[in-house]
Amino acid sequence: MTTGLSDIELREPGEAAAGAGAAPISTPPKARPSFAAAGAWIGEQIEKQGERWTLWSPVAFGCGAGLYFTLLREPQVWVGFAGVAVAAAVLLGASRWSRARALTALLVLLACGLGGFSMAKLRTEGAKAPVAGVDTHPQRLEGWVVDIVSPGQGGPRLLVAPYRIGDWAPAATPIRVRVTLRGGYLPAPGEPIRLLAVINTPPQPASPGSYDFARDAFFQSVGGVGFALGPVQTWYPPDLPPARLRLTMRINALRWALTRRIVDTLGIQSGGLAAAMTTGHDAFIPKNEVNDLRAAGLAHIISISGLHMAIVGGFVFAIARFGIAAWPWLALRVPGKKVAAAFALASVLAYLVLSGWPPPAERSAVTAAVAFGAILVDRQAISLHALALAALVVLLLQPEAVTQPGFQMSFAATAALVALAEVWRHPVREINTPWPIKILQGLWTWTLAGAAASFVAGTATGPFAMQDFNRVSTWGLISNMVTEPISGFLMMPGLAIGAVLAPFGLGKWPLEVAGFAIDLMNRVAHIAANAPYAQLNVASGPNWSLPAAFLGLLWLCLWKGRLRWLGLPLALAVNLAPKPPIPDVWVDGAGSAVAVHGGKDAILFRPDVKLFGAELWARRRGLVPQESDTVRDASYDCDHWSCTPLATAPVKVAAAWNMKRPLKDGRFAQMCGSSEVVILRNDEAPEACAAPLVLTGADFARGGSAELFRESPTKWRIVWAQDARGRRPWTWGPDPR
Repeated sequence: MTTGLSDIELREPGEAAAGAGAAPISTPPKARPSFAAAGAWIGEQIEKQGERWTLWSPVAFGCGAGLYFTLLREPQVWVGFAGVAVAAAVLLGASRWSRARALTALLVLLACGLGGFSMAKLRTEGAKAPVAGVDTHPQRLEGWVVDIVSPGQGGPRLLVAPYRIGDWAPAATPIRVRVTLRGGYLPAPGEPIRLLAVINTPPQPASPGSYDFARDAFFQSVGGVGFALGPVQTWYPPDLPPARLRLTMRINALRWALTRRIVDTLGIQSGGLAAAMTTGHDAFIPKNEVNDLRAAGLAHIISISGLHMAIVGGFVFAIARFGIAAWPWLALRVPGKKVAAAFALASVLAYLVLSGWPPPAERSAVTAAVAFGAILVDRQAISLHALALAALVVLLLQPEAVTQPGFQMSFAATAALVALAEVWRHPVREINTPWPIKILQGLWTWTLAGAAASFVAGTATGPFAMQDFNRVSTWGLISNMVTEPISGFLMMPGLAIGAVLAPFGLGKWPLEVAGFAIDLMNRVAHIAANAPYAQLNVASGPNWSLPAAFLGLLWLCLWKGRLRWLGLPLALAVNLAPKPPIPDVWVDGAGSAVAVHGGKDAILFRPDVKLFGAELWARRRGLVPQESDTVRDASYDCDHWSCTPLATAPVKVAAAWNMKRPLKDGRFAQMCGSSEVVILRNDEAPEACAAPLVLTGADFARGGSAELFRESPTKWRIVWAQDARGRRPWTWGPDPR
């Protein structure tokens, strides 16, 4: 007898047929995901962190400091002291409730956040010093040359400790001023000088929301910047400078003498870069060399930072440990590793002094000191806990570092590399392996590790390079891989030995080895810089995207377990976030330079004025600055003192920067009749203007640089740099207008 499909009874496996007198066998229901199970799994992931909660202490401290620097109004002094007291009370409470780990961790992080905010406020109070006002009158500057600083577009620059500036009162005289020379004699550190100069307030941001150079100057006690109007003259001071200043100038004089000796030995092409990596003086590096290094992704070589400290400290550590091990009598009587760590620590501190202790070198020296100090106390030298301690020490000493790209990039890259070392599996080696195979295995391991380290470090610093510098070096990974052994095995050891032996007249041959390595590196940089698509311009993302990317990177590095990947979307915030709208017009803080958005270009009205600020703004907005007069003249009718729009102009903007010189007859009426926006450097318009928007020098004196967004032909939205900065100690300054 046949049975149709309709007569077949579908049963679960193990279920008895009905009608045979057997009871059906019950089976447990299938497990289904539930919120309780998900919560339990998340709890397990949190429990896995163990002591890694302490790694978030410097992150919370930095967030508190960062919150302080985002304020638009300066809090009262009592807020700093009250914050420290509250943070101490919260820490005390955390120690009382130490049995509840989650509550303890939360309280500790809260205390660190309060501490970061409070220490930033107290650091600001301690850094307050006189700041020059806006003054266009020449002043007679008398003082001592403290150091030779990085040259600007106008020429070499001096850091001067003023004794007297014109008729300024002593209480209003800045502690330090930075002066650009117009060629001629370049004095050495320690020399007393007199010169005629124009001294102004430190520069404000080139555009609203961009990097604030005046904030860095404030914390470095640089209260004025200016340019010399004549040659440097000899000055005979009536008094000796303070003892601390004399010591600083003496050290800087030794650094400058070593710089000149290195340049004289190797020549400008190699010696300029060698001197920059040894003493921190980059005054002799040719501009084409800097451009090649920047395009190849090797510009970090110029600034003395973690790479240099690691190479110098590691080189001394390896030499000292090898020397102790090679002397059996000594090896049996002293702990070789600790003695080598002590020598390496001393070398790092000596290198810090030799480099002039710039902020990046100070941060790197603290990190290296923590690593070698960990060896001295029998702790792991390279670990996330050591890095967290170094970051906390740096932020305690310099809370303002949290706003600086160097600090952000340095610790992001180091955290990524240490996290990579945690998960890196060491290859298994056979016991009896022929030496040719060992060499090949070692070469393969080194290549793979170098590629992974370069990739991870480049990826970790990528968001900062895009947001702060708006550049992506396409061949940066390959360039760094090629130059890493050159710098680690030839260049830095040669410079270190040459710097030590140079005062005795024995440093020529190690410096020549370093010069040979620098020539190789320059060739690599030149090839990479001239390769197709060597450098890409990337517009900055929203202001929130970089802090989000920083926290995302830290989450990826510090969290242990699968939840680590929750930080990936945040880490890509700079890449993924929609770009802000591009302004139609940019004007510098003096009203003397204007750029207009036209397609993918930034058309500069005066390419020879404020070029640095115009280029910064253009790159930040993802535009290509057009410095050619031909591009400008195709859309605007410009003479020596003004510009008016033509029919082909992308934005109907007119500008005049004549100051005291009158415009030719009918020019101002032409500007007002054909333009939607008229920009004047003068404080007042010479006559009535029918343009919908007229901005004068008085507006820029109040608001600084500006970005203009056209919402309709008669309605414009203006974003001012001073409004974005707020009223902070580094934004104040009297304006005689």
